[in-house]
Amino acid sequence: MASLDDVARAAGVSTATVSRALSGRGRTSEATRQRVRAAADALGYVASATASSLASGRAENIGVIVPLMDRWFFATVLDGIAARLAPRGYDLTLYNLTDDPAQRRRLFETSLRRGRVDGLIVLSVALTDDEVAALETLDLPVVGLGVPRGELPALRVDDTAVGRAAAEHLLALGHREIVHIGQSVGAEVAGRAPAYDIPTRRRAGFEAAMAAAGAAARFVESDFTVDGARRAAVALLRGGGGGAADAGTGAARRPTAIFAASDEMAYGVLTAARDLGLRVPEDLSVIGVDGHDLAELFGLTTIDQFPHAQGERAGDAILAALGRPPAGAPGAPAGLAAPAGLAAPAGLGAPGGLGAPGGSESLDGSEVDASLPFALVTRGTTAPPPRS
Repeated sequence: MASLDDVARAAGVSTATVSRALSGRGRTSEATRQRVRAAADALGYVASATASSLASGRAENIGVIVPLMDRWFFATVLDGIAARLAPRGYDLTLYNLTDDPAQRRRLFETSLRRGRVDGLIVLSVALTDDEVAALETLDLPVVGLGVPRGELPALRVDDTAVGRAAAEHLLALGHREIVHIGQSVGAEVAGRAPAYDIPTRRRAGFEAAMAAAGAAARFVESDFTVDGARRAAVALLRGGGGGAADAGTGAARRPTAIFAASDEMAYGVLTAARDLGLRVPEDLSVIGVDGHDLAELFGLTTIDQFPHAQGERAGDAILAALGRPPAGAPGAPAGLAAPAGLAAPAGLGAPGGLGAPGGSESLDGSEVDASLPFALVTRGTTAPPPRS
């Protein structure tokens, strides 16, 4: 492997000049800089990350705190982040934040204090007061994406509006027997924060829309998996009402529509309907959330929240916080425009068919920027309810 000395000899300059030319710091003529870079390229020279970090005081690495590693949504957001950071020479380090108090303490008290990252992106996790305080002591730029805490510079989709939009779409079609299959995030226990609060906000929006329409808001508990939602839907559609998890009226009437808290959960509902011989949408309408890659294949009506573009936006935000904004349009990253033909539910008031309130969202008294766009994409899994 070529060394700094090898590059210096090939370019006919000192090692100090090579260091300045490759780092972009200090005075070096453009001709010398080009000669050094040409020599480095010819020799296949790659700077030592450790040496560069010691010399520059920068790790060229961004940490991302994420609650779930094995979900399509988070993988897609991470791909969007990497798409913006990699061309600028930044690596990513992932930190999985669970709801285990001991694991969380290790992360905030030890792992994040090792000086391995230049900045942090906090992805869709709810933090305790102590954890927010720990981040403040790191002296690092922090950008939140999908976080509920107003203390962090944060971007998020208005998930309350997302839940409301899904319910309003079904209500507009004439449905009244609507069940939301989602995940409850309970109250904090002994200062323990849930991994993330998005399901709570979507449920709150759903319930608000149902209340406004004078309809009962029924809820069935499930985890955020295809199989979990399938099992919950089978119990519900067989007339069991989802057992104790059904927080509705107690009536055993089969719903005419189901709002699943994610597209992957919606796939589980579609599978349950098929297994029980129910036709979609003739017997049962189904809507999900996310804009999953397979939603078009399944013909799924969904609320698309453009997760890859969310990641790009977060990547651009952390670059700007580091003083290295993306070329062209700082604060207006590419990729946030919705595809043509998308329609937003009535009342969301966003231009171009996007649901982008552009204000703040509050569920627990804290406010965050809820300006990221979302859009209703209507496909073949929703229709008016069957005639009785």
